[in-house]
Amino acid sequence: MGKGGNQGEGGPERETTMPTFSWEEIQKHNLRTDKWLVIERKVYNITKWSSRHPGGHRVIGHYAGEDATDAFRAFHPNLDFVRKFMKPLLIGELAPEEPSQDRGKNSQITEDFRALRKTAEDMKLFQTNHLFFLLHLAHIVVMESIAWFVIFYFGNGWIPTLVTAFVLATSQAQAGWLQHDYGHLSVYKKSRWNHIVHKFIIGHLKGASANWWNHRHFQHHAKPNIFHKDPDVNMLHVFVLGEWQPIEDLAWAVSYYARFFITYIPFYGVLGALLFLNFIRFLESHWFVWVTQMNHIVMEIDREPYRDWFSSQLAATCNVEQSFFNDWFSGHLNFQIEHHLFPTMPRHNFHKIAPLVKSLCAKHGIEYQEKPLLRALLDIVGSLRKSGQLWLDAYLHK
Repeated sequence: MGKGGNQGEGGPERETTMPTFSWEEIQKHNLRTDKWLVIERKVYNITKWSSRHPGGHRVIGHYAGEDATDAFRAFHPNLDFVRKFMKPLLIGELAPEEPSQDRGKNSQITEDFRALRKTAEDMKLFQTNHLFFLLHLAHIVVMESIAWFVIFYFGNGWIPTLVTAFVLATSQAQAGWLQHDYGHLSVYKKSRWNHIVHKFIIGHLKGASANWWNHRHFQHHAKPNIFHKDPDVNMLHVFVLGEWQPIEDLAWAVSYYARFFITYIPFYGVLGALLFLNFIRFLESHWFVWVTQMNHIVMEIDREPYRDWFSSQLAATCNVEQSFFNDWFSGHLNFQIEHHLFPTMPRHNFHKIAPLVKSLCAKHGIEYQEKPLLRALLDIVGSLRKSGQLWLDAYLHK
C-alpha cells in the first residue's frame, strides 16, 4: 500500500519524503481510467496525461502497472528534455524493500542490458552518419527521375511501363525504410527535425500518414507480438482520430498523389494512371510484407508474458544474415533484434552492436536467431501453414 502523502495525479516534486508504494499497489492501477507506471523506481500517475503523450496514449498505457524504465530509455533520445514533463506526474517511489523489477522479471538480465546500452553510448553508436541518409534519399530521387525518363523517352508501351513500375516500386520500398529511420528519431538529435523530415518522406514521397504510423508502430515496438497490445498482430484502428492530425496528414498525402498524377496522367490518362499506381502498390506491398514479417510472424505470438525488455524483444524478433544486398533490400531490418533493442540507434551501426548482443544472449541462455534470407522467407510460409492447420483443426473439431 502507499504510505502517506498525496496520491493524486500531478503532484509537484518535493524535497520532503515522498510516498512509497509496493508493486502490489502499483499493479492495481493498470486500467484505462487509472494508470500508474514506474521509471527508475519513481512512480508516476499518467492517467490524464497519457492522452497528451506525443507517442499516443496506447503505447504508454501498455506499461501501466509495470516498470517502464527500459522502454522509456529506448524511445526517447533526449531524456533530460522528457524528464521536464514528468515532474508534475510524480506521485511517489517504490518502497525500499521492493525490487526494481515487477512480477519477478530477471534483474540480472536487466542490469546487463543497461550496461550494454551504456557501452553502445560510449562507442558513439547513437551518433548519425548524415551522409548515409543523404545518399539514401538521393538514390530514391534518382529512381523517381529514371522512372519518369523511361516513360518520357520510350513511351507508354508494355515494356517501358513494366520497367517503370518496378523502378517506382523499388523507390517506394526504399522510401518506406527511410521514413522508418526518421520516424524512430534516429537521424537528428532534435526530435522536431526528425518529425518534419518523417512527414515529408512518408507523406510526400509515399502518400501515407506519419501520425498513423507513429500510433501503430511504437505500440509494436513497446509490446511486440503481444495480443491486444501490438497492432501488427491485432489490426487495430486504421484512422488517427482528432482535429489537427488528420488534416495535416491529408495535406501531405494529397501532395504525393497530386505529384504522381500530374507526372503520369499525360502518358496514361486518368484511369490508366490510377491503374498504374495500384500496380506499383501491389508490387511494393509484397516487398514490404515479406521483409517485415520474416522477422516477426515466425516468432512467439502470445498474450502478455511480462518479461524484461531484453527478453521480450528477443522472443519476438529474429535476424537475417548480413550482406550488402540484405541490408539494402530490408532497410537494415535484417538486424531486427538490434533495432528492437535500440530503436533510436541509426541503422548503419547495427552491425557494430550485434556481436555484443549475441554475447549477452549466450551469457543468459537466450536464443539469438539469425538465418539466411531465403530461409527466413520460407519460414513465413511454414508459419502460415501451421497457423492454417490449427484453424482447420479447430473448425473441424469444434
